[in-house]
Amino acid sequence: MKLIAGLGNPGAKYVRTRHNVGFMALDEIARRASIPLKKRGHQGVYGVGRFAGVEVTLLKPHTFMNLSGASIGSAVKSLGITPRDLLVLHDDIDLPFGTIRIKMGGGHGGQRGVRHISEVLGTRDYTRIRIGVGRPHPGQDAADYVLRPFTKEEESLLGQVLENAAGAVEVILADGEQKAMNLYHCKEVSV
Repeated sequence: MKLIAGLGNPGAKYVRTRHNVGFMALDEIARRASIPLKKRGHQGVYGVGRFAGVEVTLLKPHTFMNLSGASIGSAVKSLGITPRDLLVLHDDIDLPFGTIRIKMGGGHGGQRGVRHISEVLGTRDYTRIRIGVGRPHPGQDAADYVLRPFTKEEESLLGQVLENAAGAVEVILADGEQKAMNLYHCKEVSV
């Protein structure tokens, strides 16, 4: 069993914002795998099924981004898995828009949802799929930037970005992180 969590903020006002790209990528995985995200639990919504031949639980924490660890920690404990069986999809302002990077372990890079997950689990030993949303303009507040919608140009390419993120997860499940890195670290979508 693998737990795949997409990070974001619940509520209509956040739906198409940069901070919710983890939710959007999880929706793409759910669509590909025909797994409805309708069950309530673990302080979020989730669905259970198979993706790339692997039994998975897909989870959207509804704790708001900065407290994502509460939801994910609950699911990890309930499923009886280790953090090595966790994949987290999240936005990253340190990557250009459209870039996908896979990272095992390591620091949180200022991403507060990831920081909280690591604190709750007591380890950084899980896989992250970092989805680049670009950097704010000089002088623009980072928190304000990630809570804003994508530009029209970015929105027109967002579908491909989400497909790439879901594809990376599929390859990780089927063939491992290294193969996914080889395939997806070179794929970039640019505005």
